[in-house]
Order: sequence, then structure tokens, then C-alpha cells
Amino acid sequence: MAIASVKEMVEAAKAEIDNISPEEASRRAVDEGALIVDIRDVRELQRDGAIPGAMHAPRGMLEFWVSPDSPYTNEIFGEDREFVLCCAGGMRSALSAKTLKDMGMEKISHIETGFGGWQADDMPTESYEEWKANRVR
Repeated sequence: MAIASVKEMVEAAKAEIDNISPEEASRRAVDEGALIVDIRDVRELQRDGAIPGAMHAPRGMLEFWVSPDSPYTNEIFGEDREFVLCCAGGMRSALSAKTLKDMGMEKISHIETGFGGWQADDMPTESYEEWKANRVR
């Protein structure tokens, strides 16, 4: 059996999820209370910075934080709001959004161009130290 192409998997996921721009993600966060969830590795945040107000949920723990019967459940994911996933370039977030949709989350989307697109669009960012000091706990 051949190994599936991650590019094909991402394209298939994108066909089933809400793919949005950095500007739309920011608008939804400000106007509608959506929460941007950065799923990059903490080392990526430390190196490249973060989106102000974003929550960090490591990709490897995402399903466990969302699942209501997990010992790692994070109650924020039970809130009635949209969750906008973000990774570096939009691939991990697409796969993750599809997975969370399959788990039953209805208000899920992702930033199609990722944090790199956020930066390229001159959207606001913070250093890791600034983000860590300003984040809501």
C-alpha cells in the first residue's frame, strides 16, 4: 500500500473546512469573539513570535484538549465560539481543523496562509516574551 501524500490530504481537508485569510481571522476575533488558536510548536513561537491574543494549543495535544472525556480536556474548547486554527503555513491547521470538525466541532476554521501569511499581510505580531506576558491565563 502506498503512503498517502500529505499535500493530497491537506487539499482534501481544505475542501471540507472553512479556509480564511489573516484579515478575516482578525475580523472574526474582534467582531465575533472568535479565538485564534496557534497550534505551532512552542519553539516556533519562541523563534518567530505570535499573534496577539492567540491561545497556544500544541498540535500534539489538540484532540486531547478538545475531547470532553480526556484527562487533558481544556474547558475553553467547550465554549460557544469559533476557533480559528493557525500553524506556520496552513497545512497542519487544515488537517487539524478537519479532525476537529470530524470530532463534532461546528465552529472551526483555519488561517489558510498560516502565521507566515499573517506576517506577509503585515498583521500585528508580538515577540514570544510579549505574547507570554500579555496572554490570558
